[in-house]
Amino acid sequence: MLSQTPLIIVAGAKGAVGSTVAAAVAALRQDTGMVLPWLTTSQFFEHAGPLRDVEFAGWDSSERSLREALEHHRVLPPEHYLAHGEYLDRVMIRQAPPHGLILREQVERLRSDITDFKGLYPGTHPVLVNLLPACREADLSECRSLGMLYAQADAALFPDLAYVLAAISEGVPVVNFTSNTVESPLVADEAVKTRVPLCGRDAKTGQTYLKVVLASALKARGLQVDGWYSLNILGNEDGKNLMDPGRGAGKLANKTELLDEILGYKVGERYGVPTHKVVIDYYPPRGDCKEAWDVIDFAGLFGLPMSLRLNLQARDSVLAAPMAIDLAWWMVCLHMAGRSGPVPELGFYFKKPVGVNPPVTFQDQLDELGRLSSFCLGKTNG
Repeated sequence: MLSQTPLIIVAGAKGAVGSTVAAAVAALRQDTGMVLPWLTTSQFFEHAGPLRDVEFAGWDSSERSLREALEHHRVLPPEHYLAHGEYLDRVMIRQAPPHGLILREQVERLRSDITDFKGLYPGTHPVLVNLLPACREADLSECRSLGMLYAQADAALFPDLAYVLAAISEGVPVVNFTSNTVESPLVADEAVKTRVPLCGRDAKTGQTYLKVVLASALKARGLQVDGWYSLNILGNEDGKNLMDPGRGAGKLANKTELLDEILGYKVGERYGVPTHKVVIDYYPPRGDCKEAWDVIDFAGLFGLPMSLRLNLQARDSVLAAPMAIDLAWWMVCLHMAGRSGPVPELGFYFKKPVGVNPPVTFQDQLDELGRLSSFCLGKTNG
C-alpha cells in the first residue's frame, strides 16, 4: 500500500511516549514482527517495503540522549532498546525553540529543521506527531488570519502551535496526540490550503478506550447508565503535569464529555447533577504503569439496578506508542490519497476527534476506519 517510507517527526521526542516510539521504530527496522502485531493499521494495509525503513526524528528540550531518556523514563526494560543503540544514537533530535522567541520566529526555526529532516532522510514522507505536555487552554477561534494569530498567540504558553504551523507550512501532515486544542478553524483552513491532512485530539489509550467500548455495548442493549465513576492514578511526568488544574482541564473535559455523546443523554439527569465523575491523581510509585478504576451503575428491566467494576493496570506509553505509529501511517496514506484538513473518520483513536460528525460509538468508529482504508486503497491503486 505505502510507496513512501514514513518519517515520524515527534515534538517531545525524548518524553516517555516519544522515546518509546523511537524504540519501536528501531525494532521495526530490525524485525517487523517485533511491532507489527500491535499496529491496528496492519488490519487495513499491507506494510511490506517501507515499513522496515521507517525513520524517526524530532525535537526536545532535554539534553539527554534517546538511550538516556529511555533509561530515565523506565517504560521499557533495557533489553528492548539497548540492542538498537546504534540506530538510536544517530537519530536527529533538534533542540526545541527557546521560550524567548516569538511565535513567528519559532515557526521559521522549526520550518528550517523540517527542511533539514527531509534532506537527511530523502525519499521519506514526513508526518508531525505532537507529543508535547498538556498546556493551558488557548482560545484561537477569533483569529481570522495568520497575521492575527502571530500577533495574539503566546508561543511560551502554547508551544504546540509553532510546531503545527511549521508542519502545515512545509506540507507535512499533523497528528495531535495531545489534549491541547491546536486545530482552530484558521489552522484547519491552512491545512486545506496546503493540502495536508491533520487529525486529533487527545488519543485514547487505555481507560477511555474501554469506556467507549463498554458504553457502546450498554447502549446497544438498551441499558440505562445511571452513574460512572472513573479514577486514574499514574506516576509519570504526564500525571504530574495534569495536577495543574489549568493544564488538566482539557483532558478531564475530553474524558467526561464523550460518555454523554455515546449514550445520547446526560448521565445523572434524574438526579439533577452529573454523575459521570473523572479523577486523575499523580501517584509517583506507579511510574508509567497507570492504574484505572471504573464503577459503572446501570439499570435494566423495570429499572432494577446493576453494577460493574473494572480495574485496568496498564503501561501508558506502551499503549500509546503503537497508536502514534499507526496514526503516522494513516497520515501518509491519506496524504497520498489527496485528503486534506481534519479527518474525523479517525475518531477511533481520539477522545475529542476533530472534524465534522466524527463517529461516536465503538462500532461506528471501526466502520469508519474500514471505509477510510477503502478510500485510501482506491485512490492510490486506481
